[in-house]
Amino acid sequence: MAASMELRMDHLPSDPLLHILSFLGFRDLIHCSFVSRRLNDLSKHNPLWKTLCSKHWLLTDVDRLQSGVSWYSLFKQYYRDLGRYIQYYPVLKRAWEQLKDFLQQRCPRMIASLKEGATEVELNDIEAQISCRLPDDYRCSYRIHNGQKLVIPGLMGSMSLSNHYRSEVLLDVETAAGGFQQRKGMRRCLPLTFCFHTGLSQYMALEPAEGRRMFESFYPCPDQTAQDPSAIDMFITGSCFLEWFTTYVHNVVTGEYPIIRDQIFRYVHDKGCVATTGDITVSVSTSFLPELSSVHPPHFFFTYRIRIEMSSSASPEAACQLDSRYWKITTSDGNVEEVQGPGVVGEFPVMTPGKVHEYASCTTFSTPSEYMEGHYTFHRLANKEEVFHVAIPRFHMVCPPFREPVVRTQKASTSYAPRFDDHDDDGEYCDGDGDDFGDLRGINMAALEGAWCPRHI
Repeated sequence: MAASMELRMDHLPSDPLLHILSFLGFRDLIHCSFVSRRLNDLSKHNPLWKTLCSKHWLLTDVDRLQSGVSWYSLFKQYYRDLGRYIQYYPVLKRAWEQLKDFLQQRCPRMIASLKEGATEVELNDIEAQISCRLPDDYRCSYRIHNGQKLVIPGLMGSMSLSNHYRSEVLLDVETAAGGFQQRKGMRRCLPLTFCFHTGLSQYMALEPAEGRRMFESFYPCPDQTAQDPSAIDMFITGSCFLEWFTTYVHNVVTGEYPIIRDQIFRYVHDKGCVATTGDITVSVSTSFLPELSSVHPPHFFFTYRIRIEMSSSASPEAACQLDSRYWKITTSDGNVEEVQGPGVVGEFPVMTPGKVHEYASCTTFSTPSEYMEGHYTFHRLANKEEVFHVAIPRFHMVCPPFREPVVRTQKASTSYAPRFDDHDDDGEYCDGDGDDFGDLRGINMAALEGAWCPRHI
């Protein structure tokens, strides 16, 4: 009976067997090839491996034709080269392709600055140089693109106020290794990004030390109230490289981060943060600036960008001019402050049908989260006596999670009252040339003590 069952199975038509094999992963498919001569032949069926090449390596018919080999052989070639990254490669490769497609027309300088991928030998040499293992998701991404050239604008986002500019470059692995930290407070931390203007870097922890979790990314923030300079707080930006990079790419390609003057600005817009009063719509996006913030003392710096738009269908008689602003600010500890003043950042915009006015301003708080809401006062151009309010929707400003170092030698002993700064920011965005950083930079200059600078500038 057993022999007859084996005989009947061996004589099954190919189509149902291939259909069954199509549900298997590449490892199981290889295992099946050792069961019998028949399954060995069927397991090398080209369409099976075409599907697997598309799934794991994102390969197309064009790639296969250019290679001149079968799909099975092509899969083996890629697996020999990139097999250790198979769980990360399709996610990171797709993220890179989406990012490049999106930026090709919008930010061509960024695309031109990308470097070709590093080799396995080069990455192994870096590990030997820093005596520390690089995580596989980081290595996989750098096999695709080895960061970017040290140029402006940086791939990892920009921010500009009237007297402050930041643009973060995604460092190539050789430059990053040159900034690998061994000093107390930052031991075993590898820089991921660098900003020429502020000295700001995001780091990745290669070992769980000094209060950090392995492979998480963060902005270092020196504890300015501690006597020990190695007491460094951390604003956490990701739990691992894969999450850090793919989340950023998602925010870029979905339009969450706006493109302004060929640069990516890391403003976050809550889709519910829109209010319409009559013919005028107001929407708000916000951003946290770690380079101007600190945990000790509590000083959290935010910028917000407001868009005021009059409907194109409004009648010409609806034309109006903004006279003043009113803010109600509520911090996470329950304190409420009210602020009012003329115009917005020194301007009194006139709104006509279809017109859009945008401006940026900033504020600081001693609590890590707060929200603002309020209204603008307008008057009609045709009748100055007709005065009305336009609602500003409530918008929240929340700093990223932060963590204190394991040991703090001195704790802050002073309480800090919340302060609201409605700065006269002109709302213009620069390209980083000739900026005067003024007093804003001085808020966190301690962050630059002991900072490194890429050697290949």
